[in-house]
Amino acid sequence: MSLDTTLARIASIETALYPKPAETGGVSASSAATGASPAERGSASPSAYLSPSSASSQSFSQLLGQATLGGSPSLLGLPTTTTASSPGLAAVEAARTQVGQAEMPPGSNESPRITEYRSAVQGAEVGPWCADFASWCAAQAGTPLGDNGEGFQSVSALWSWAESSGRAVPATSGTPEAGDLIVWGGEHVGLVESVDPDGTIHTIEGNSSDEVAQRTYPPGGSGATGYVRLG
Repeated sequence: MSLDTTLARIASIETALYPKPAETGGVSASSAATGASPAERGSASPSAYLSPSSASSQSFSQLLGQATLGGSPSLLGLPTTTTASSPGLAAVEAARTQVGQAEMPPGSNESPRITEYRSAVQGAEVGPWCADFASWCAAQAGTPLGDNGEGFQSVSALWSWAESSGRAVPATSGTPEAGDLIVWGGEHVGLVESVDPDGTIHTIEGNSSDEVAQRTYPPGGSGATGYVRLG
């Protein structure tokens, strides 16, 4: 194939892939649709001429940098919006974004993200943080724990509040629902992610092996004290 023939075929392909916009009285159809004058088109910002892939990348970076979580800058750039139909399911959405967050170093009860969880509890100190995480998830769902939204670092205090506020469901008299907190005495608390038809319970728990982890319990085998309805 001659060079001229090759160049002609390249030009034909480019024309097919990138057709020129139709002209409308000396102004391109796209410019006519926006009503932009030649002067306005000439002063358009450089981003107006980015390729679609570049523009999308820039937009994503801007959104990532502007995202906030819990009223303070998000360490992970996580969005705060939710499509959940209830506070409990909104708490599950928030919890899912945190799976894998771990103590740094292991065994320290600390990390930048765990510090964020503690921000949902008034007067919280460095220490076991499963209730901090539950309080943070509830706050993200718009249903902070406590009579005044103060959150809890003590699992026992959380359960006592649930009992006094009518939110507690003893395991002996009820079954969990997705979005419930699941409580084991005064020792540990997690969030019910889902419940299978056979009663298998899937959870997301903070401070489980020093991280936010998903766990599964067989029907009737969780050993939980009870559940806390978020709403």
